[in-house]
Amino acid sequence: MNYDRILIRYGEMSLKGRNRKHFVLKLKKNIKFILRNFKNIRIESEWDRMYIQLNGEPVEPVMLGLKKVFGIQSFSPAIKTEKNIDAIRSAALHIINRAHKSGNTFKVSARRSDKSFEYDTNGLNHAVGAHILINVEDIKVNVKNPDINLIVEIRHDAAYISGEVIQGAGGFPIASSGKAMLMLSGGIDSPVAGFLTMKRGVAIEAVHFHSPPFTSERAKQKVIDLAHKLAEYSGSVKIHIVPFTKIQETIHKEIPEGYSMTSTRRMMLKITEELRKKHEGLAIITGESLGQVASQTMDSMYAINDVTSTPILRPLITMDKIDIIKIAEEIDTLEISNRPYEDCCTIFTPPSPKTRPRLEKVVSFEQKYEWEPLLSEAIENTETIMVSERKKQNDNDVQDLF
Repeated sequence: MNYDRILIRYGEMSLKGRNRKHFVLKLKKNIKFILRNFKNIRIESEWDRMYIQLNGEPVEPVMLGLKKVFGIQSFSPAIKTEKNIDAIRSAALHIINRAHKSGNTFKVSARRSDKSFEYDTNGLNHAVGAHILINVEDIKVNVKNPDINLIVEIRHDAAYISGEVIQGAGGFPIASSGKAMLMLSGGIDSPVAGFLTMKRGVAIEAVHFHSPPFTSERAKQKVIDLAHKLAEYSGSVKIHIVPFTKIQETIHKEIPEGYSMTSTRRMMLKITEELRKKHEGLAIITGESLGQVASQTMDSMYAINDVTSTPILRPLITMDKIDIIKIAEEIDTLEISNRPYEDCCTIFTPPSPKTRPRLEKVVSFEQKYEWEPLLSEAIENTETIMVSERKKQNDNDVQDLF
């Protein structure tokens, strides 16, 4: 007797009422993509649960894939049995025997959505628990903190028995809440911001500003590699690589040193806004954390935000750097972000940037130069790359860069 299905619980999606069908369909589509290499699985969705029939596929790698699917609150590998007490006891004993080590404790957690079943939840707890105590040596009951929590669910179609609950990624299915443009610099913060926004159901397209020869192809490849990590959760990420050299050189010449960083961020935001319109995004995402650097003070953000009325999502705004680094480690982007290849945010950095820039001043400085031709040229020459987990980049191509 082996696990033959996985029970998936929705979590927050359960609160969506009439809109739940939309979220469930998105979740099902995302699960199919993540588990695309397991050809035999079948997915069944119900109002408050989803089931994956394994049909002989190995349970461990399937569960590993499910941990990266947003919208799953938790899941449990389960055995499906007939709704009679003997079959339930047999499956429960099998699961306990697989998980039990000498001195372990357990409890039975029964749930009964089919109220016509002959045992109520207390009766099931006692009937199954007694069977285990009789047939397993050196095991005790602990209802508060058991080593093994045996879950018995009586549903209308069958009984489902599981010995563990595995936490999922939570949140909402990707693309269930629209699309936004992620300003992806190559540093630690922006990929974490993208990850957290995807967790809330937002599909992302990345915008990266590239300034050759001041930034190298290695810096560009770093961003592509970060996008690959994000694509493990979303399936694919489109990156718009904006040629930014001329604009940065002009800012360096035309804008007073203390305001050059503020103006640089304003130009980046203007370009991202135009790309958002072109690609039908609904918001812009940044990796800003309040007070972390000069461009992320309240005064700086006020002066920079003036160039757009589009919602700007800042999922890291109140987070400490230590908290951001922890998430970067968890999603495996930290090592890539720490590669020593500079992005355009670090070049032409003034020694004393304004931390409290005044909006009227930066506007007056910028009005002395005609920026639109430069911005239009950058948008026109933007390179778009699709990073997809369906077709990973050839390793030899990457090695050629080094």
